[in-house]
Amino acid sequence: MATLRSSVSLFTLQAGSRVTWRVCFRARPRPRTGSLFQPLPGVCGAGTPCRGLGSEAESGSSKIKKPTFMDEEVQSILIKMTGLDLRKIFKPAIQEVKPPTYKLMTQAQLEEATRQAVEAAKVRLKMPPVLEERAPINDVLAEDKILEGTETAKYVFTDISYSIPHRERFIVVREPSGTLRKASWEERDRMIQIYFPKEGRRILTPVIFKEENLQTMYSQDRHVDVLNLCVAQFEPDSAEYIKIHHQTYEDIDKYGKYDLLRSTRHFGGMAWYFVNKKKIDGLLIDQIQRDLVDDATSLVQLYHILHPDGQSAQEAKEQAAEGLHLVKVFAETEAQKGAYIELTLQAYQEAFISNSAAS
Repeated sequence: MATLRSSVSLFTLQAGSRVTWRVCFRARPRPRTGSLFQPLPGVCGAGTPCRGLGSEAESGSSKIKKPTFMDEEVQSILIKMTGLDLRKIFKPAIQEVKPPTYKLMTQAQLEEATRQAVEAAKVRLKMPPVLEERAPINDVLAEDKILEGTETAKYVFTDISYSIPHRERFIVVREPSGTLRKASWEERDRMIQIYFPKEGRRILTPVIFKEENLQTMYSQDRHVDVLNLCVAQFEPDSAEYIKIHHQTYEDIDKYGKYDLLRSTRHFGGMAWYFVNKKKIDGLLIDQIQRDLVDDATSLVQLYHILHPDGQSAQEAKEQAAEGLHLVKVFAETEAQKGAYIELTLQAYQEAFISNSAAS
């Protein structure tokens, strides 16, 4: 191995039933080739800056900047639609049963406790990032045919220095064929979890993420649990993270269970996904039926921000549409279920007039 020096002790890590990995606790690369130490694409600050979904798109020869998930205006709309139901946010968790605690408070103390609860709820509602899928790593560093056949297992060399960000950490694999390559993302994630364990994350993917188990979770309306486990287990730009999130959103849309994610940190990501896919009809109808007209208006506004050249955005701009009128414009132009949305709006307006007359 011309490019690495290592004085290490080895242990055997079983990965599946067929492949045996021999992992070196410490390996220090000799800085000969500059290309060996190029940082990997980073997540929000480490290595090469990452891009949120819908960050840029080319139109002809010029680049048109599109809104991203983390834009201030987008975040403001998503937070508004998410809601702030303290009972749902602080619902009892499964834990050891303890006697309840009662406190006598003055009105001022109660208002202060409520304010603190609201602030704590906002922290819990912080949305996970929405990123583009990371590019695969296929870099081959050396082909040492002289080493072919000397070993039957792969060797993984990991720099475990504490001062290095994980995205810049040097991890390489020596194949039995003699090939020296950079570790794939899956290999990197496993090695980093071994040396720097993250709470709630396992080295091997939990069986809960198998297709049949996911369907069982969905049938029990445990979509939030699936997303929470996904955030803990995977990196936000990994293929598994993105796939499971999209699959969960699609199941919610299929059965109209949007309220399961309302007042959770995952609602904004779901709304962003539907807006990008131009599939907001179901969520829009649900918001109107639940008397969340302001949220329905915000959803259409977000749709126009992401698709400013669409017919709905152009019509709304020409008519200076606001409120329910904005929703009507969308229903008449780009909605896939336009007639259903118009009927839902009509039923809402009739109910509103009846309630106003009764009061």
